Parts: sequence; structure tokens; C-alpha cells
Amino acid sequence: MAADDPASAAKSAGEVLAEGLAGVVRRHFGAASGVANVTRMTAGATQEIWRFELVQDGHHTPLILRRAPGGERISVTAVGLETEAELLRAAAAVQAPVPAVRHVLTPEDGLGHGFIMQFVEGETLGGRIVRDPRFADVRPRLARQCGEILARIHAIPPTAAPNLKHATPAELLAQWRASYEATAWPRPVFDLTFAWLAARVPPPAAPRLVHGDFRNGNLIFRPDEGVVAVLDWELTHIGDPMEDLGWICANPWRFGMLDKPVGGFGEREDLYAGYEAASGTPVDRAHVRFWEVLGALKWGVMCAGMTATFRAGDPSVERSVIARRASETEVDLMRILAP
Repeated sequence: MAADDPASAAKSAGEVLAEGLAGVVRRHFGAASGVANVTRMTAGATQEIWRFELVQDGHHTPLILRRAPGGERISVTAVGLETEAELLRAAAAVQAPVPAVRHVLTPEDGLGHGFIMQFVEGETLGGRIVRDPRFADVRPRLARQCGEILARIHAIPPTAAPNLKHATPAELLAQWRASYEATAWPRPVFDLTFAWLAARVPPPAAPRLVHGDFRNGNLIFRPDEGVVAVLDWELTHIGDPMEDLGWICANPWRFGMLDKPVGGFGEREDLYAGYEAASGTPVDRAHVRFWEVLGALKWGVMCAGMTATFRAGDPSVERSVIARRASETEVDLMRILAP
């Protein structure tokens, strides 16, 4: 249905999307009669996430539609949803746990940019993963499991998605320095950390596919299996694979469990052991430490940047709360850099 159709004006966004989805599944899923229970999920900060049921041969199969906001608003920093679908398929080919892609939207589908994927049952809320008694038995195994999964991800050929951006450690450090300076607010702890990092920039590594946001919060867990799916591939790029090992250890993804550096549930040595066993590549601890410190600083810069977003026309509670967390990062960085 066209977006400017007067008949669609009185319908909710969910109703319009449900009608469009029904047409998509009838065209692309054999014996499908339509969809049911189309629901917008709260997860997903930059993309729309819709859960629905595929009605096919009398059976209801839960699926997920991951779509650009409004179907057309494309993020300048994300890889693009069509590329995300390519990456999920490439990850599945190396046995990394990911939702199966069922269909990539086409212009003829009329829903904009996005793709339909398998619904994976499990828990994504980081606070529950680190505290819920249901995960007590599997928790000690999660850090090693994450290392093994990252080794598989880094084995994906960089050519799997030809349009990915390339970035060296020095280039990323300069990028975040520019973002910090754009906040126009001096933070001596940030300045100290940028100087610390500048003195320790590792040489460019052999280029590998980097997930870019592999962390507690972007993983689906089950109490009996551990990690069952890796989500949110929109920041994937080509670069230093140790970036992923450092990012999952950054303090924001520990959800208050500071004594468990890997996602709030495990130890660095277990993460490294899993990676080394699966990849055959030794992990340079100092090299990963650079990325862990840069990860913490990067989060702080992102928080500081929310102040401008808040003042520029998005005065939401979420923006203001995130902006205030820049001070938390300053405390965290002082603790990390203390001798």
C-alpha cells in the first residue's frame, strides 16, 4: 500500500506494516497465507524490530523483521541492512551462531530496507545474564565461548561484504579524538587517555572482518547452551580483530559486575583461551588492552556527544541520562589507567 494512500492514513503504522508483510510472505514463502501477531519490539536502538508469525500450512512460525526506521531512513554509520543480511549468511557459513536470514526485502515488496530472519528464543538483557540464577551454571563457560565465536567471526573472508569500511587503529583513534573535540567541552581524563593511547597504538594488523559491537546486550543466551546468537552487525568493518576482544571487556557491558571483565560474566584469560584454541592465533595481552581502553573511552565520547543531541532537538530522558554517564567513564578510565 502506498505511503500517501488516503485509506492508510487512518491506520496505525503496525496495521500498514502488517498488510505489507502479508503480501511479502505470500510472494516469497511457499504456501504462506499471511501473518499474525505483528508486534513492534522495544529492542533495537537504531533499527525497527518487528516480531510476527508466519502463517503457513496451518502452522504459526515466529519470525523477525529488521527494518530501517520508516523503511527508508538509513544511518550514515551503519553498514546497511542488505549488507547485514550478507554478513549473517557469511557468519552462518563459518558456524558462528546467528539467526538464519529468510528473506531480504526488495523494492517490489514496498516495505523499504530490511530483512526477515529467524526468531531465536533466549535472553538478551545483560543485567539478567550477569545476575539471574538461571544462568549460574553456564556463566563460567561464557567467556571462553565468546572467544571461540569471535575466532569464527574473524575467519569470515573480508570479501564476504565488499562495501565494508577499512580502519586502522591509528585512524580509529583519530576519529574518536575528532568526535571528542566536537563536543567542545574539556575533560582532562579524556585528554590523558587519548595521550596514553597515542603512545601505544599497535601497528596495523592483517585485516580481518570485525563485528564492531560484540558485547553483552547484543548476544542471545540460553541457560543450558550459553550464547545461541550474535546480533546487531551494523557496525561491522575491516580492521584489527583484537578490537572485538577489547570491546566486550569495556566496563559499560559488565552491568555492574566490575570484577568480571568479560561482559560481567567471565575472565579475560578464559576469553583469550577460547580465541586461541579456535583460531590458532596467540593473543597479545597488551594489544588487547589498547582496544579495551579505547573501547571505554569511545563509550565516554559517545555519552558526551549526547549533550549536543539533547540540546539540538531530542530532549528525551534517554538522551539526558546517557549524556550524564560521561562522568562514569571518567571514573572508569582513572581506575583502568591507575598503575
